[in-house]
Amino acid sequence: MVLWPAVALVGFLVLTGLVIVMGASTTARYEQEQRAARAATPAPAGAEAVGVAQAA
Repeated sequence: MVLWPAVALVGFLVLTGLVIVMGASTTARYEQEQRAARAATPAPAGAEAVGVAQAA
């Protein structure tokens, strides 16, 4: 009588954990690809970071 609700609860928790793990790994991979793409793209010649003082 209590077995099926317990099985449903455990299954729900397992699937929720699986979704969280898959989402975290996918997000980490996406962020790594974005960082690599940003590092590979050179900044335009006239670009300067905000707040950087120029040497005279």
